[in-house]
Amino acid sequence: MSSGEKYVAAAYLVVFVAVLVYVVIIALKLQRLQREIAELAALARARKRQEPEHLESREATEVG
Repeated sequence: MSSGEKYVAAAYLVVFVAVLVYVVIIALKLQRLQREIAELAALARARKRQEPEHLESREATEVG
């Protein structure tokens, strides 16, 4: 293998590692966001169950 081919192989390796690191970072962020969404959904369901009946039957009023 010539030195030029070695540089091309090294460049491909660097790009591959960079893309791999990017994909791992995005996957970790996605995992964190899914966990946070699940927590927020659970909090919303708990709040909905604790909400008194009279608040659900309020009628809408225009403001302004």
